[in-house]
Amino acid sequence: MPPPNQITGMSFDDRGDYLITAAEDECFKLWNCKTGKSSKVLYSRKYGVDLPRFLHTSSTIVYASTKEDDTVRYHSLHDNKFLQYFRGHTQKVISLEVSPQADTIMSGSLDNTVRLWDVRTPLCRGLLHTPSTPIVAYDNSGMVFAVALNGYNRICLYDQNNFDKEPFLTIHLDDISLNKISFPPRIPFISSLSFSSNGKWLLVGTSSNCHYILDAFDGALLAKLVGFTGLEGGKGPNHAIGVVPAQGISGEELTWTPDSKFIISGTQEGKLVMWDISPESGNDKKLIATPQGSPPFEMGPSITLDGHPGPTRCVKFNPRLAMMATAGLELAFWLPDTGGVEGEVELKKPYKTG
Repeated sequence: MPPPNQITGMSFDDRGDYLITAAEDECFKLWNCKTGKSSKVLYSRKYGVDLPRFLHTSSTIVYASTKEDDTVRYHSLHDNKFLQYFRGHTQKVISLEVSPQADTIMSGSLDNTVRLWDVRTPLCRGLLHTPSTPIVAYDNSGMVFAVALNGYNRICLYDQNNFDKEPFLTIHLDDISLNKISFPPRIPFISSLSFSSNGKWLLVGTSSNCHYILDAFDGALLAKLVGFTGLEGGKGPNHAIGVVPAQGISGEELTWTPDSKFIISGTQEGKLVMWDISPESGNDKKLIATPQGSPPFEMGPSITLDGHPGPTRCVKFNPRLAMMATAGLELAFWLPDTGGVEGEVELKKPYKTG
C-alpha cells in the first residue's frame, strides 16, 4: 500500500475567500473558506505542483514544477489552462513569492539564482546569482525584498527598483548559543522568510528546532523562538542537536497572524506552537537587540495545540477572516472560540478535510 499523500503547500487569495493547496499526488485543490468544501480539483501529472501562490485574483495562480523541468507556471483556475511559462531555472525552485502590490513574482532555486518575473511576459526581468541556496520574501510595500543565503548565515535586503545594485543592508545572523552545542557551530538551514504586517520585524524560519525574529530596519537579532521540534529536527546524524543542513519538508509551516501579534509554527509531531509577542502580553518589549557576543533572548511558546497525525507541514492565516488553515496528511480550518468568556479566545477545529 503506497504511503498517504501529504499536502506540501498552500496559499490564501487576497480577499480570504479561497485557499489553494498542492499535494504529493500532483493535484491542487481550490477550497471555499466560508463552507470549508473543495470547489475545484485540478491535476498537474506531467509537471507536478508545489508552492502554489495566488496572484491578485482568485482565478489565477503560479506554482513551481517538481518534475519534467524546473519551470514556474502561470495557471488559470477558471478554464484550467496555462497562461505563461517562466523558464530559466535549471534546478528545483524551493522559494516562490508574489509581490503584494503588483503582478510580479520572485523565485529562488537550488541552482543558486533568484529570478524576478512579470506575469505579462515570459522573459526574466531580473537575475541574481547567489553563492548558495536562496530563500526569498517581499516586504508588505513590495518595494523591498529579502534573500537569505544558506551556508553563509546572511540575509540581503534589496531595493526592488535597484536590484541590479548591491543590497542596501546585509544582515549577519550570528547565534553564538550554537557554539555551546558544537564547534564549529552547525547553522540551521533557513527555509522561510516573512515580514510582519506592521513592517517592524523579519521572521526567519529554519528546518531545525528554532526560528528567529530580526529587526526589519537594522537587522538586529531580537529573539530566538524555541520549545518545539522542527520538521527536520531529530533527523540525520546531527539529530541530537536538532540541525539538519537541508530544507527537507520545511518552508510552509511558519506564519504571522495578520495583526503581527502572534507567530504560529507547525512541528514534526503534528502540534501547533504559538508565540505571543503582542503588547498585551508585554513580550514585545522583550524584543530588543542582542548585544554583540551575547546569546539571543530565547522565547518559548505561549500556547501549544494538538494539530495533525504526522508533521504539520503547512500553516497559513487568512488575511481577511478570523480563521487559520493547517495541513499535513489532512487539511484543517480553525476558527476562534470565545467559549462564552468575554476577552478569552482560543482556536478550535470545526472540521477537517481530506
